Amino acid sequence: MKNPYALALDMQRQAWEGAIELTENASVAPDRSETLNEVEVGQTPHEIVYEENKLHLKHYEPLTDEQHDVPILIVYALINRPYILDLQPDRSVVQTLLEEGFDVYLVDWGEPSPMDRTLTLDDYVTRYIDNCVDVVRDRSGQDAINILGYCMGGTMSTMYAALYPEKVRNLGLMAAGLCFAGDGGVLELWGADEYYDPERVTDTFGNVPAEFLDVGFALMDPVQNNVTKYVRFYENMEDEDFVENFARMEKWLGDGIDVAGATYDQFISDVYQENKLIQNELYLDSKHVDIENLEMPVLQIVAEYDHLIPPNASKPFNEEIPSEDTEIMEFATGHIGMSVSSRSHAELWPDVCAWFEERSQVDEEPVTAEPETPEPKEADATLAEATEANGAGETVDADDLTELNGVGEAYADDLREAGIETFDDLTSADAATLSADTGISPSRIEDWIEQATER
Repeated sequence: MKNPYALALDMQRQAWEGAIELTENASVAPDRSETLNEVEVGQTPHEIVYEENKLHLKHYEPLTDEQHDVPILIVYALINRPYILDLQPDRSVVQTLLEEGFDVYLVDWGEPSPMDRTLTLDDYVTRYIDNCVDVVRDRSGQDAINILGYCMGGTMSTMYAALYPEKVRNLGLMAAGLCFAGDGGVLELWGADEYYDPERVTDTFGNVPAEFLDVGFALMDPVQNNVTKYVRFYENMEDEDFVENFARMEKWLGDGIDVAGATYDQFISDVYQENKLIQNELYLDSKHVDIENLEMPVLQIVAEYDHLIPPNASKPFNEEIPSEDTEIMEFATGHIGMSVSSRSHAELWPDVCAWFEERSQVDEEPVTAEPETPEPKEADATLAEATEANGAGETVDADDLTELNGVGEAYADDLREAGIETFDDLTSADAATLSADTGISPSRIEDWIEQATER
C-alpha cells in the first residue's frame, strides 16, 4: 500500500497541475471567445446567378484554367445552411471540386417565411430545382448536367432525376434517405406512423421550427452533443486551429432553418413512413416519380457511422433502379464527417471527383439547351393570331415568360407549346384548360396569370 504521506503529495501535485491548467485556459479564454464569435464560413468566391423566392443559385469562381465539360449542381437539404459543404478552405467540398476542374453551382434555399408554409415537395423539386437546372444547362450549353445531392437534398435530387432524366447526366448522392423498410436508424423509428404524426407539428407551428428539429437531432447522441464535445473543447482550448474548427461547426449547428410545413408533412409521411420512393409509388402533384427512369450513372456516397441516414437507408436503392452504371463508396466517417473531415478530403473525395470526371467528358460539340422550335404550322398559326390581334402588317414579339416568378425555361417551353407566347396570351387563358394542356397545376397557372395581369 502506498505511503499515506506520498499519496497526499500526489493529490496535492494533481491539484496544483489542475489549477495551473485552469489558469492557462482562463488566460486564453477571451481570445477563444472572439474566435467563436467571429469565425468565417463559406468563403469560396461566388456570384448569385439566379434568384427565386428565398432561393439563391450560387456559381463559384473557377480555380483551374480548364474545366470539365459538364458542370455540377449541388443540392443540399432543406435543414441547416449549405455552407457545411464550404465550411473552411481546406475542408470544402466546393473547393475540392473546383480544384479538380469542375464548374460548380450550389442551391442555397434560404429560409421559408410563414407565407411559404404551403410549399410542397412538388414546388421544391419540379419548380425550384428544375429552374436551377435549366439555368445551369443554359449557361453551360449542356443538355444534361451532373447533380450532387446531400442528405434530404439527395432524396429530392433522386426524385428530380426520375422526373427529368433527360436533364441529368450523372447523379451523385451523399447520405441520401432513399429506403426505409425498418433499417433506417433512430429517425425512422421515431418517425414511424404509430408514434409520430407530422401534421400535429405543422398544425401547431406552421413551418417546423429549426429549434424543434435541433432538439431531436441532439437527443440521438445526448452525451456527445451536450457533454463530450465541450469537455474536448476545454481540453484543447490552447490549440487555435482546434478552436477555429470547433467554432465553425458550432456556428453551422446553431444556424438551422425552419422547414416549410407542407413539405415536412409530405416528406415524413411519403418517404419515411410509407417508403413510397423505393417502392416506386411516389407522386408529386399527380406526376409519377418513376424510378424506372433512373438509367443514368448513379454514385452513392455513404458514411459507415452515419446515425442520421445509416447505410441501409441508402445502399439497397441501387438494386431497384435500371441503371447499369451504379457504384457505392462507403467511408468510415459520420453524416457530417464526409463533407468536413480532413481524412474524407484526403481519401474519399479524390475518388468521387474521379468518378464524375470519367463521366463528364463530351466528345462532340455540346448542344445548347435551347427551347424546341415549334412545328412550322403551329408557328405560322401563332404569328397569324398575333398579326390579327395587332393589326395588318404588324407583329407582336414574344414576351420573356421566365420573368414571371416560378417560371423557368422548362415551364416556359410548356407554355409556348400550348400557344402562350406573351403575357397577354397568359392573362386571357383559362387556367383549367391550360392546366390540362400542359400538365401544370391550376393553382400555379392562376398565380402566373395574376402576375402577368399586373404587368
